[in-house]
Amino acid sequence: MTTNQSWQQRKQQVIARGMGNLSPIYVEKAENAYVWDIEGRRYIDFASGIAVNNTGHSHPRIVNAVKAQLDRFSHTCAMVTPYPSFVELAEQLTERVPGETANKAMFVTTGAEAVENAIKVARAHTGRSGVIAFKGGFHGRTNMTMGLTGKVAPYKAGFGPFPNEIYHVPYPNAYHGISVEESLKGITDLFAADIEPTRVAAIIFEPVQGEGGFYQAPPAFAQALRQLCDQHGIVLIADEIQTGFARTGKLFASEYLGIEPDLITMAKGIAGGFPLSALVGKAEIMDAAAPGGLGGTYAGSPLACVAALEVLKIIDEEQLCDKALAIGEVMSKRLQDMQQRFADIGDIRVLGAMVAMELVVPGAGNKPNPELTKALVEAANQAGVILLSCGVRGNVIRFLPALTTDLSTINEGLDVVERCLAELVANA
Repeated sequence: MTTNQSWQQRKQQVIARGMGNLSPIYVEKAENAYVWDIEGRRYIDFASGIAVNNTGHSHPRIVNAVKAQLDRFSHTCAMVTPYPSFVELAEQLTERVPGETANKAMFVTTGAEAVENAIKVARAHTGRSGVIAFKGGFHGRTNMTMGLTGKVAPYKAGFGPFPNEIYHVPYPNAYHGISVEESLKGITDLFAADIEPTRVAAIIFEPVQGEGGFYQAPPAFAQALRQLCDQHGIVLIADEIQTGFARTGKLFASEYLGIEPDLITMAKGIAGGFPLSALVGKAEIMDAAAPGGLGGTYAGSPLACVAALEVLKIIDEEQLCDKALAIGEVMSKRLQDMQQRFADIGDIRVLGAMVAMELVVPGAGNKPNPELTKALVEAANQAGVILLSCGVRGNVIRFLPALTTDLSTINEGLDVVERCLAELVANA
């Protein structure tokens, strides 16, 4: 009999050390909110492939759509001979993004590619080169997107130098004492000391910082960014790679902010687990790149496009935005109850089914406790619940259950988390 540990040993012999894995859980099958490993153990999945499987693992409608497409063809390259699903998906997405402006779309394969192309399009449109991003932000692992990312370990350490003319300013964070005014002042200071606004092509931000710790952008901040970009002719990019496709209770988290971004990057939950990403934005801006300037061999795979079309139908017909809000309500109440019990829980942040619990050292303000965070992830995994951590300080537990998860399973998983946390605190 093969075991998780035997496969982990084999993996360590042939996979680069930098491509680590959270836990030695080797998956045999997965369905909706559950994963089974090769030893037959069942896990409640509170990670969903890092917010990819918003529609659950192996949703039968997505499986059937992809199987039907596979019977027809698997690849032609949309830049050579395109296909109807490529156009249909663009039609759907351009209609669904926030705002009334006419939009256009392009498809690539990964979230990092979507961000790279957003910067390319913004530079082509403005004729400028500078880009402003935010501390704590995460935008990918390519050279450009590492440069944009505002977190060194593990994403940037040892990989520089990065592209120039990228500038980072504080992201508003009430829990850590960074006000909207302070964040905006960071941009003003940049304009005074480092780069004039007429050389800035784009400002890129996450409506909810993902890897940075699930911190939400206040509407006043996003609206100030919109005004600033309008004033100086800067392209405003909303990175919705982790927040998109009903995760927050709306199709896109930008809808909470009362703004219309110029460009929106999408990936993760877009295609139910099939590799696909998109850049959608105002047609005038999107058309700045010359023919042949955008694309890729696997861009807009026909398998992924039909999966994404089915994802949108599932979101609508199974009311996943409402289900995300219901999951968030249950998680919020349970975590608040835990916070009353454990002084180690410093803050709880909830927007739909994008939920965070920040762990701190009791009695030490909001001093981070990354050791407890790591131990809780490991303990929960061993007890049958797949958890993820995040945060610049490594002390945030993030919950990303499939939006198709029933509430009894949510509570079952939280029972395990609470029990593991109680044991760790008692033995500390």
